[in-house]
Amino acid sequence: MARSWVNSAEGLGSDLHLELEKAGAGSRRAVLMRALREAVRSGRLAPGTRLPPYRSLAADLGLARNTVADAYAELVAEGWLTARQGSGTRVAQRAEPAAPVRRARTPARATRPAYDLVQGRPDPSVFPRGAWLASARRALTAAPHDAFGPGDPRGRAELRQALAEYLARVRGVRADAGRIVLCSGAAHALRLLAEVVGGTWAVEEYGLPFHRALLTGEGVRTVPVGVDGGGARVDELAGPKAVLLTPAHQFPTGGPLRPERRAAVVDWARATGGLVLEDDYDGEFRYDRQPVGAVQGLDPDHVVLIGSVSKSLSPTLRIGWMVLPERLVDDVAAAKGEREQWSSATEQLTLADFVASGAYDRHVRRMRQRHRRRRDRLVAVLAERAPHVRVTGIAAGLHAVLELPPGTERAVVKAAAWQGLAVEGLSDYRHPGSVRGTGAGDGSGDSAGGGGRDGLVVGYSTPAEHLYAGALDALCRALPPA
Repeated sequence: MARSWVNSAEGLGSDLHLELEKAGAGSRRAVLMRALREAVRSGRLAPGTRLPPYRSLAADLGLARNTVADAYAELVAEGWLTARQGSGTRVAQRAEPAAPVRRARTPARATRPAYDLVQGRPDPSVFPRGAWLASARRALTAAPHDAFGPGDPRGRAELRQALAEYLARVRGVRADAGRIVLCSGAAHALRLLAEVVGGTWAVEEYGLPFHRALLTGEGVRTVPVGVDGGGARVDELAGPKAVLLTPAHQFPTGGPLRPERRAAVVDWARATGGLVLEDDYDGEFRYDRQPVGAVQGLDPDHVVLIGSVSKSLSPTLRIGWMVLPERLVDDVAAAKGEREQWSSATEQLTLADFVASGAYDRHVRRMRQRHRRRRDRLVAVLAERAPHVRVTGIAAGLHAVLELPPGTERAVVKAAAWQGLAVEGLSDYRHPGSVRGTGAGDGSGDSAGGGGRDGLVVGYSTPAEHLYAGALDALCRALPPA
């Protein structure tokens, strides 16, 4: 009985690791019963765990079938196991619980907020499970054999083709599948582009601190460009190799890049050989305006479009894309590596079917309606309970900016925490190198604009439906009085 396990890939059943040699002396049945009791008592076999058929376990452990069958029967009688026709033998739900494990004292964790209005976190409960499962079944059924082998660093051709057609139709992108390289999201795209492009990049004075830190870690120096009611002040560009923009909906202040500035930044790229990096993080979600096309459509040879499904589906899928100028495709693929290692080929195939079948369009439309209802509810509650607070950046996207009186932002964020609400201040997104204020917006209510202003960035897509009212109530209690 020194043999404690045997690989059951021979078709006899599932594996079960038992340390018979550590279970003491006695008959083989008694030793097996002690080993099984200890596995349950220690918690290694959780309640409900299905055990291998007795024939399989007997073959694995080198025991007689009757020995294992008798041990199972006696443990069922004792209440350790249950046995039902068609369900097999399982660990009983009322089996003796594992003894508590004493651990060294560690610092107490901060209490998790009761409500969450932090931007960028879509409600996971609205993931389209049924439609995704249907696409997964179709994709796996039709998948070629090479889908389960080493991957192409550009990503699966099926998804690149589906994205080329979708982005052309919905975002006005001009590209074929050969110009698309898949990645695991915007952060991965920026890492790859930083390695390939390098040098100094201009970035909007408001943006994700995580992206700025990522670029710095990759050796890219970032310099801020002012932001106002018309988006980034691209007339301030002077000498960078690239500029990172959020043209469809400036992040986080709101509002699209004005048409004349779109043309100007493309002219800049053509004249200097620079590169425009277009972060299309929520371009599909607009409510009170016509859709704004991608800047990439103006000049595919000087603009890189970066997108992902993090906001529209789920960040856990880890699927993003870059639509690249042709001259960069090989360099970016080489930087990514010889083998696709960042996102599952099966999930890429599933997303390809999800897009090509129209399920993605239907899901985005449903989410657009849901997010608009959330936005309207936020605006209505604030109009009733805090009419002195201006809400901006609301024509598109998944978040809004609440303008606050000067000098009050930190106090409001702290007050929100006391109310059990997680929310971020606008200053958290400001580039540390930005030292001057900019305009206060265009008065349209579509852009927060401004530099160095106090405000809150409120992610209205984040909470589950049953928590949204409580989150808005906590937000209103935290706001300063008129």
